[in-house]
Amino acid sequence: MTSENKGTAQLTTAMVLSGTLGVFVVESGASPFNVVFFRVLFGALALGGYVTARGWLRDHGFTPRTLALAVLGGVFIVFNWVLLFQSYENTSISVATVVYHTQPFYVVLLGALLFRERLTAAKVGWIALAFAGLILVSGVTPADFTSGGTYVLGVGQALLAALLYGLSTLVTKRITGVRPHLIALVQVLVGIPLLLPFADFGAMAGTGWDWGWLAGLGLIHTGVMYVLMYAAYAKLPTSKIAVLAFVYPAVAMFMDWAVYGHHIGLVQALGVPLIVTASLKVTLARKPAAAPAPRTAAHVPAAASRPATPAASEA
Repeated sequence: MTSENKGTAQLTTAMVLSGTLGVFVVESGASPFNVVFFRVLFGALALGGYVTARGWLRDHGFTPRTLALAVLGGVFIVFNWVLLFQSYENTSISVATVVYHTQPFYVVLLGALLFRERLTAAKVGWIALAFAGLILVSGVTPADFTSGGTYVLGVGQALLAALLYGLSTLVTKRITGVRPHLIALVQVLVGIPLLLPFADFGAMAGTGWDWGWLAGLGLIHTGVMYVLMYAAYAKLPTSKIAVLAFVYPAVAMFMDWAVYGHHIGLVQALGVPLIVTASLKVTLARKPAAAPAPRTAAHVPAAASRPATPAASEA
């Protein structure tokens, strides 16, 4: 098996796992804050064990600046998860996932706004097309605004989650010379004290499968999935990464239908190809990430400059 074929298999597996995340969240029966707290707790154990076994803590490559950036990115990532999981409750896994997949457009817009990155007319056009698709996919009607607004709130939560993901991506893009596994470890560690005040341990007195779902979110969807993604990123061109990223929403929509009987309507479905096409056009138009600085390039593999937040994926 060639290196690229191995990377394709690894990333496809990671995206399939990512597509099952919504089922684990819902089946746990826990509140979004509790779900994310235990996800980062079990995720820290999984990633911490992995990087320790590989001996990467000894020569971590962090500086005070890059560590601060990793912590900031962790704040964005943790609350991005909380909002996404809240969106599952108020809409559905399918709708929340497709709306959340507007992440690449926020990265472009925020880059232009905060860092004066070049925003071409073509990119603006593709972003406009994507948000037209978003309006269709959301399925929001005037009645939703007059019936308590829960559904509208859920769509807004998915959009805000995507915005926070975009901010985290921009922050981690500026971290070089550090393995992405270590950046991800810092991000989940940040979530433990950050979410501790919001966690309701009294509601977690149950035993059995509820804890199995929560442990799976940390061990599988944060540990195994991230390791597979980072291994794949080092072997694949950007174009293939961008295409395979759409395995995630496809699997999420299938799981939502297979397990809960939820599916998007015909009009909503018309918006999906608009978002997919625009996302690919915008993602593939990006310039490749800068190489690690010469000071660390000799000691850190090329994959170390990859962002710790998966491109156009769950997180």
